[in-house]
Amino acid sequence: MTLKAIILHGTVVIDAYLVSALGEAALAAMGLAAAIAGFVLGAILAFANAMQIRAAQAFGSGDPVFVKSALASGLTVSLVIGLLGLGIILVFGEALIGSMSPSDEVGRLARDYLAVFSLVILGEAIGQCLSSHFNGCGRTTLPLYSFCLSLPVNVIASIVLIHGHLGFPAFGVAGAAMGSALAVAVQVGFLGWRLLRLDSDLFRVPGWRQDAFPATLLRHLVFSLPIAATFISATFATHVCTLIYARLELNEFAAMTLIAPWIMVAGTIGMQWAQATGIIVAQLLGQGQTEATLDRFLSSAWRGAFWAAGAVALIYAGVCLSARFLYADLSQETRLFLLSFLPVLLLLPFPKGSNAICGNTLRASGDTIYVMHIFVWAQWLFRVPATALAVLWLDLSVFWVLSLLLWEEFLKFPAFHRRLLRGEWKRAVFDQN
Repeated sequence: MTLKAIILHGTVVIDAYLVSALGEAALAAMGLAAAIAGFVLGAILAFANAMQIRAAQAFGSGDPVFVKSALASGLTVSLVIGLLGLGIILVFGEALIGSMSPSDEVGRLARDYLAVFSLVILGEAIGQCLSSHFNGCGRTTLPLYSFCLSLPVNVIASIVLIHGHLGFPAFGVAGAAMGSALAVAVQVGFLGWRLLRLDSDLFRVPGWRQDAFPATLLRHLVFSLPIAATFISATFATHVCTLIYARLELNEFAAMTLIAPWIMVAGTIGMQWAQATGIIVAQLLGQGQTEATLDRFLSSAWRGAFWAAGAVALIYAGVCLSARFLYADLSQETRLFLLSFLPVLLLLPFPKGSNAICGNTLRASGDTIYVMHIFVWAQWLFRVPATALAVLWLDLSVFWVLSLLLWEEFLKFPAFHRRLLRGEWKRAVFDQN
């Protein structure tokens, strides 16, 4: 799961690295367009994460009807969200880019990127759902294989289409989106093929988890909405902050655009460890394991989370300290801003990883609404208004803007850990209706 997620977020880093050769304006355009598309992709990923836990519960119960119901419901929800999101981008995307872009050139490049990236959104609506099904059922290598196949396609196609090699025209920023679209087509094709080969018997299982599919879909939504709302809120808050970052000075915004994918990619090590913990907890609870078994598992998982946080901190250090080699085409001022992020990034993984273990364990037990409240209120009552205050009114240094991510984790820490240590999650019984 970690390797798959690193490759998923790594494609953003690769696109940023390839586009960085075109200059700060192109990089800012990609960051702006990706922030807008990220609202829709965030909603898709949010419901995919909820489906992942539901699939794990179904797999742990050993009920094929439950497994089929989780897959069909999750796929339906994902496709509807993807189509609705594309409609919203079509209607409001150009106006939003025009209002947020720092220059006409950045706005034009962002529109070109977003027009092509819409194809990626449709592919991810299917691909993320299938990945969640396989993860929940314990086949975590299949999503990894799909990204191993798609990554070379993305890199090669992006290089060719950005710069115009092999007789193709140079599409610039839009070429990066074209490479991503080709890659996601390969990914979805592989996952669909494996689903037909491994789980075709699910299509022959009669009946649904409830009396009919509409009732099954509704039950899936009732379970998924608090989890999805948590992820949607996090994604929306992140992208709202990114749009606010667009008001920073150009070199500061370019530095934030570069470090944000690295925060996602390296941070994935800790986040996927926590998500895997949640999946296994959901399976153990579905099997009716004892509290002692759950305690032993969570204790070992928590120790692993701190090792993962240390690895993430080392990666952040490597990126910041080698900025002048990684991004030699950018100005020295942009690279100095990257280096200034180091103190915050060395501390961030530890409270973030521990909070993630708590949140995913509580979600797996069905305590989804409490987790949702912690995330939502921390984001919208602290991080977003604090970011707006720091950038739009106080004109603080970009270092202090980035440090708000760390303060948010400190704010959530006591609420998460107090709830987990109460131990009620170990006595969860899933609704069998």
